[in-house]
Amino acid sequence: MPFGARWREGGGVDFSLWAPAAESVALMRQDGNGTALHPTPAHPAQGGWWHVHASDATPSTRYQWQINGDLKVPDPAARQAPDGPHGLCVVTDPGAYAWHKPGWRGRPWHELVFYELHVGTFTAEGTYAAAEAELPRLAALGFTAIELMPLATFAGDWGWGYDGVLPFAPHPAYGTPDELKHLVDAAHALGLCVFLDVVYNHFGPDGNYLHAYAPAFFSPVNESPWGAAINFDNDGSEMVRAFFVHNALYWIEEFHMDGLRLDAVHAIVDESQQHILKDLSTQVRALADATGRHVHLVLENEKNQPQWLTAPQGTPGSYDAQWNDDFHHALHVALTGESQTYYAK
Repeated sequence: MPFGARWREGGGVDFSLWAPAAESVALMRQDGNGTALHPTPAHPAQGGWWHVHASDATPSTRYQWQINGDLKVPDPAARQAPDGPHGLCVVTDPGAYAWHKPGWRGRPWHELVFYELHVGTFTAEGTYAAAEAELPRLAALGFTAIELMPLATFAGDWGWGYDGVLPFAPHPAYGTPDELKHLVDAAHALGLCVFLDVVYNHFGPDGNYLHAYAPAFFSPVNESPWGAAINFDNDGSEMVRAFFVHNALYWIEEFHMDGLRLDAVHAIVDESQQHILKDLSTQVRALADATGRHVHLVLENEKNQPQWLTAPQGTPGSYDAQWNDDFHHALHVALTGESQTYYAK
């Protein structure tokens, strides 16, 4: 993955930031005492990239970036941000967790019975570890899959998760990345698949610093219902598309997720020759084929576009299922009388 901090097994860490609008970039690392931050100027490279190799950095090194000599920002591809998007990020070793079920291959689609859960409210503790303790109960009830609501780090401790700003960093209020991996591992030991709800249509407003140094992340012509739309088809979109495709692959490969539920894809505007949804599906299917796993892709799509769903299951570029929002909305209107936004005729 070209984004973020990559630890070398031979020693040191490669740090990379795509900041095409920055005039200068420095890597700020915390010293061994956990107090002062020390700057290392980043080297500019082609295409708006900035790089630093730190030979003495290790997994657990805390860092952030400094833009144009003053603004301190998190790494948008950080794998861990224990203090949220306004704090320091942490270098991780992606291979450090020892999986107990490394040979898990998932389950075919026709076997899946879903239980959707929000980690922060599913238990009184609101943690990955506490949710894991409840998995045997879900398995005993007959569920064969759990779908975790969005986990991308957002500002504050509690929220629905749909305003994430660090898509690669599991939300720290729920626990560490390894505790999330342990939850997935435990689910697989019980025969449960794990799906993750991902949001690729916008970034949340609090803790989103991308406008300051990578405005090409955002469409110059489109808006979403939640703010600036993501740029998938204008200048600079090649790197933006890669960012989100790598994010999808990251959750499946590093966290052994069995599938993704893509939030509100009707709010994704892409007039490219190949739509980002097709690009993402094609690369996820390639990963599934290469690893021999059942990996499933689900849409939320208010437009009910059949072209994403009509191909045989597992076809590159296609999706396996779609949320039945029509049923939900009709029932909601019947019960509440609400008729605004989603519920308008």
